[in-house]
Amino acid sequence: MTFVRLGGTAHHVVVDGRGPVCVLSAGLGLGWFDWDPVVPLLAPHRTVVRFDRPGHGLSQGSAAPSTLAGEADRIAGLLDALGLPGPVTLVGHSIAGLHAEGFARLHPDRTAALVLLDSSVEDRPRTTGSAWTVPAGTVLTALGLPAALGPALRRLALRPDSAPPAEVRRVYRTSRAWRGPLRENARYGAVAAELLALRRTRPLPPGAPVTVLAAPDGSARWERRQRTLARRLGARYEAAVPSGHLVMRDDPGTVARVVLETGRRAGQEAA
Repeated sequence: MTFVRLGGTAHHVVVDGRGPVCVLSAGLGLGWFDWDPVVPLLAPHRTVVRFDRPGHGLSQGSAAPSTLAGEADRIAGLLDALGLPGPVTLVGHSIAGLHAEGFARLHPDRTAALVLLDSSVEDRPRTTGSAWTVPAGTVLTALGLPAALGPALRRLALRPDSAPPAEVRRVYRTSRAWRGPLRENARYGAVAAELLALRRTRPLPPGAPVTVLAAPDGSARWERRQRTLARRLGARYEAAVPSGHLVMRDDPGTVARVVLETGRRAGQEAA
């Protein structure tokens, strides 16, 4: 466990294993420990980098608005600070799938492979309408609700929650861990719109394999959207069944296998 300061913000980073580099980035409001079930399966073959975005996990909060280019540069800056220039396999879960694809398009020379894990998919993103979440979060945290109810709210939202209880309390009792995701969510539509625009001008790196690993969980509509994403990116599609949205928790074996297979297709042989 270490902290890397980028743009004045301390980012919490955890590095495990050895071999070619694999970066894991979790969805909105999640922390580094949500990848715990996957890491032991990857670490014998990969250098596994987990990090918390501002206001997530143990990372310091930031008032700077999230942008797609900023999130891509954040990953690049962390890798530079760790002395891991790449190329790397990027694994982006949920909203972080947008960030991972943005990294691949903006930093193609640093991208070996891409895995989108039940990634967010937006064809007509709304760029307004959620700005109220930031002041609402400020009010809620001022009332002390995170300290009183934070861990219980996480457990309710992710029931059953297999994350370490001590880490859940450590993170979700802080106001930072609620303001950060609310700020990121307020920028969700704008970041998705940035990615749509980027797709028109910046292709994915040639030869870098892409896999879309989805968790349809019985939703035909969600599976269609994930399959459409795979076709749009020229990616291989696979469904994790049965699994909920937190695929790394519900089906870590499939996640690890797909990450390793996608990396091998890029020439990242296991150590």
